[in-house]
Order: sequence, then C-alpha cells, then structure tokens
Amino acid sequence: MRWVLVGASTIAGEWMVGAIRAVGDEVVAVVSGDLQRAKDFAAQHGIPHALTDEKAYPALGVDAVYISSTNEKHEASTLFAAAQGCHVLCEKPLATSLDAAIRMVRACRSAGVVMGTNHHLRHNGPHRTMREHLRAGTLGKVVAARMQHSVYLPAHLQGWRLDNPAAGGGVVLDIVVHNADSLAFLLGEYPVEVCAMVSNSGMAQGLEDNAMSVWRFASGITASSHQGFNTPYAATGLELHGTRASLHGNGMMSQQPSGDLVLNSERGSEVLPVQRANLYEVCLQEMHRAIRGEPHEMADGVAGAKSLAVALAVLESAHTGRQMAVADVDALLGN
Repeated sequence: MRWVLVGASTIAGEWMVGAIRAVGDEVVAVVSGDLQRAKDFAAQHGIPHALTDEKAYPALGVDAVYISSTNEKHEASTLFAAAQGCHVLCEKPLATSLDAAIRMVRACRSAGVVMGTNHHLRHNGPHRTMREHLRAGTLGKVVAARMQHSVYLPAHLQGWRLDNPAAGGGVVLDIVVHNADSLAFLLGEYPVEVCAMVSNSGMAQGLEDNAMSVWRFASGITASSHQGFNTPYAATGLELHGTRASLHGNGMMSQQPSGDLVLNSERGSEVLPVQRANLYEVCLQEMHRAIRGEPHEMADGVAGAKSLAVALAVLESAHTGRQMAVADVDALLGN
C-alpha cells in the first residue's frame, strides 16, 4: 500500500516510517502545516513528497493515511481520508470529544474503508501471553487488575501535552486510553464506571500531570490505573489477579517490545517466555488482515472510541468528584 503521513510527528519518524516499510508498504508523502518541517522530515526519511495541505495527497495515488497530528485535528483528517476512499490509521486518543470520534467511525464505515486506532500495546508479547493464560483459565476467576503507567514525559514531547487543553493535552487523554485498550484486549470488556482523582505537580500548566482511578467492569472485575508524566524513576506494569493465580507484567507499557511476565500460584513463581516483535509492525500486519477481510487483532475505530470514552469518564469523575458511568459507544453507533 501507498501511505501518506498526516503529521510530521516524533512517533511517525521514530516508529511508523520504518514499520510501514518493514511490512512492504511505501511512504509517498508527509503533510505538515509547516513547510520547512515537512521538507526536513521528508529529507530525513527519504520520502518523495512534502506537503502543507492534505488536500494535495489524493493526486499521488494514496491507499492509506496515518494520522499523528495533534488530537483536535484528527477528525477533519479522518473525514477527508474516508471521503477519498483511503484506509485510516489514527493515533490515540482519536479525538478530544466522543462525538468527534463517533463521526470518524461512521465516516469510515460509510466510505467502506478500514479504520484502525494505533493502540500499540496490545501487540506486545507480554500482553499476548497474558491473554493466552486468561483464555486457558490459568488464573481461575479474574477479580482485579492493576496498571502502573506513570512515566516521565521527555522534554521533546512536553509542549502541547502540558499546556494545551484544546489539543487534548494532559496525562489522562494521553495515557488512560492505552490502559483502557490494554485491559479490553485482555479481558474482552471495557469498564462501565470509574472514580478518579487528578493532580498537578507543577510540571503541567492548567492540566493534570498525574492521575489515579478505579474502574468497575460489568463482570465484577475492579481495576486501578495510575498514569503520570512526572515520575522519572517509576516502573510500568500490568497485573491480573485471579482466584487460582496472578500474572505480574513488568516494564511492558512501552513503545519497545519489552517487559517480563511472572506467574504466581501455589506452585511458586514462574518466569514465562514471551515473544518479541516490533509493536508497530504487528499493528500494520493486523491492519493488512483487516483490509483483506480476514480475522485480525487490530484496534479498530470502535476500540479507539471506547478507550476515549473511558478517558473522558475519568476526567469527568476527577472534575466533578463523582463516580461516572462510561458512555456506551456501541449504543451510540447503533451496533
């Protein structure tokens, strides 16, 4: 497939250009509102065309669009791509409002194109091994989950994430969506209710840089979720606890194919083998399967909207001091 990158972003440069090429596809253009930025990005990565207006890319014979601009711009770019008959892979969160995300999903459905959300963590080896054990019943009845996803936001990424609410800044929209999709991938469900608190340690301006929340699932599982931009020495992890065993994943909430997995049971502790693969390459392989109409494990547009609904409920709970129901995306889409 022939791709255009809408957004000359860090993630596009560090991960997506290489992943697209690794699966046998081609990057034909990059779009940025800053022409010099587009030219520099294109030169650095050997991309033929540097554009400032995405309306110019249909003339290049593009099949798919990867969108990694700031979050408030995702909707317009997705609607335009769908109207051109292009498949869409969009960064998360999909949008800054659930209404916008729903419109994006509907537009791609109406156009008959595949919409993917670039939820990379579900493609990490420890996540997949966890799911295999869940399906095999190793844990017995799952009763709880814990997610530690507090990191230090690198200086080159700080910008709008710390000071621009209109662009979807703040740690909740940036990281809670990862946690929601990771648990949905493992458990097969999203939380129905959340209770949250957020804080500002002084790193962000007018936005939260630390957040903790508790989630309740319809199955009865409860989960805790911690995310932050302000903890340079924290370790990330994901734990699942059942009546027969617990799984402890350490260092697995990363862009790298990383993390170790330990199974604790009455037999003691066992380090489990996990496969390693580039998470973004796996995402694109799954997207190819989706485009071919084959079974796949890509996070589609609906998954992106559902993870956004969780993050928005966390924000609303924190701001109102009340437990909040998570919006029913399937009902909104008429699924």
